[in-house]
Amino acid sequence: MADTKLAYGTAATGNGGITSLASSADWTAGYEWYVADNTTDLALDRLQQIAVTVGTTPTSGTEIRVYVVGSYDGSTWPDVMDGTPSAETWTSAGVRDGVAKLAAVMRCDSTTSNRVYSAVFSVAALFGGVVPKKCAVFVAHNTGVNLNGTGGNHTYADQPVYATSA
Repeated sequence: MADTKLAYGTAATGNGGITSLASSADWTAGYEWYVADNTTDLALDRLQQIAVTVGTTPTSGTEIRVYVVGSYDGSTWPDVMDGTPSAETWTSAGVRDGVAKLAAVMRCDSTTSNRVYSAVFSVAALFGGVVPKKCAVFVAHNTGVNLNGTGGNHTYADQPVYATSA
């Protein structure tokens, strides 16, 4: 009998997008940063890693939040999401919380400029073990200051995960 093992595909990486992103007290205004497309890969999971750099002197006890929004058919998106990297503002926090999965919360330190905060998460874990055809990553923060203004200081990676048998 063959053993089933994990196999990792090639990660897609990028940066920028959330450069100088303004603060949002309730995390409804933010940025639809990137879209992971599972229509070709047909991966069983997608590992996402992000790194966000705060701006100058964020307020103590604030947060950077990362949400993931799925599209069951790859083209239908909820509320203001559209599968295209761009600034977005949810209709309300209630609408956001009804359709977006909270993937990561990064609590920020006080008076520490340009600190990098990172998170890694599994897309399948957010959606009950199934990866949507496409999913968009939305980032918002309430640090009280804009995020760092250098594009290369904000990065993401999207790595497909498969099962193999040997």
